[in-house]
Amino acid sequence: MRTQNGRAMKTKSSSTKTGSPRTRKLRAGKNSPVRGAQTNAVHAGEGNKHGIGVGVGTPIARTSTFTFSSTAEMKLWAEGKSKAYIYTRYGNPTLAIAEQKIAALEGAEAAVVTASGMAAISSALLGALKCGDELISTAQLYGGTYRLMRDVFGDLGIKVHHVGTDLAGIDELVNSRTRVLYVESPTNPTVRLVDVAKAAQFAKKHNLVSIIDNTFATPVLQQPIKLGYDMVVHSATKALAGHSDVIAGVAVGDKKWMERVQHMVIYLGGSMDPEAAYLLNRGIKTLGLRVRKQCENAMAVAKFLEKHPKVARVFYPGLPSHPDYKLAKRQMRGFGSMLAFDLKGGLPAARRVCDRVQLFLLAASLGGVESLVVLPIYTSHYNMTAEELTRAGVSPGMVRVSIGIEDSEDLIADLQQALA
Repeated sequence: MRTQNGRAMKTKSSSTKTGSPRTRKLRAGKNSPVRGAQTNAVHAGEGNKHGIGVGVGTPIARTSTFTFSSTAEMKLWAEGKSKAYIYTRYGNPTLAIAEQKIAALEGAEAAVVTASGMAAISSALLGALKCGDELISTAQLYGGTYRLMRDVFGDLGIKVHHVGTDLAGIDELVNSRTRVLYVESPTNPTVRLVDVAKAAQFAKKHNLVSIIDNTFATPVLQQPIKLGYDMVVHSATKALAGHSDVIAGVAVGDKKWMERVQHMVIYLGGSMDPEAAYLLNRGIKTLGLRVRKQCENAMAVAKFLEKHPKVARVFYPGLPSHPDYKLAKRQMRGFGSMLAFDLKGGLPAARRVCDRVQLFLLAASLGGVESLVVLPIYTSHYNMTAEELTRAGVSPGMVRVSIGIEDSEDLIADLQQALA
């Protein structure tokens, strides 16, 4: 395969020597001073802003294409000898800022932002897989990821094997064609956890590419790269952006894998718009503050729901009743903003609650400053069979809750009246 500028794309076993301008720019920050997560969220990628008349705000390069001073300069770019920007699908300064921020937060060498979370997930997977390869994935996944594997990968000649979050029986699924281990932790929507260190060790033992969806945890609560994962993916639409006003995704990892992801983004067109990158940069700056408040609120709401007589079960890893409570305490720095609960009255009761909430909003997505409720069977897990729903741990009477930054007393009062 070749890029549009004629440069050859290396095979999966070797790293490309030249990447996109965006990927190469990320390397410049490699020797930056070690700083805290919140400092990186605000300042990483921003450059030196000291001086007279320098704008404090993050600039936006609202352009589709970039000029060259001469054909000689353009030739250098085509040969991979120039870091110049040429076209926003290949790279853009505003996108590069977001990539450097997220790479710093995840403790990774590089990052590639994309047009959506699914663009990041598909680009990461397709950057590591080809026809004839096999993939092992946890069965409990975001529905869009599950349907990608179920409905698309088979047509591409990629075979998918599923395993539970406890990874039981995973050794039996590995063969000479297995290339990738893909996990999600915490899972959507049941908030189950995978032992992320154990999964990374398994991948290394069998020379598999390890990929984890870290959307629910965010880099504030969990940094899988430090445990040995090759790639981490996010729906940046969610907590990273945090304000329900942008669709975005990101993959992070070492330079070799991010160059492959970048190539897939260029080929398939899943590039991020500069306006979206601007909004993502703005959201990232308050990520740590928002996540900590959301964790605090989620714990209060989960405790309330667990005691309610109409609630059959609450799924929140911060509760001792959660099957992964001890694991969550060990591998996360907080329990997250996401929870779910099953109602004793099943689907009719779940619909009633969702129709009666006043402060909570009935809407898909998650991770924003406002609190949301939704029925997974009508959103993330629609178009799945009863058997698939059972394997995913999703019941018809399940309500998924994304906790925002409102006052917890008000959130509890709203649920109290909705459950009455």
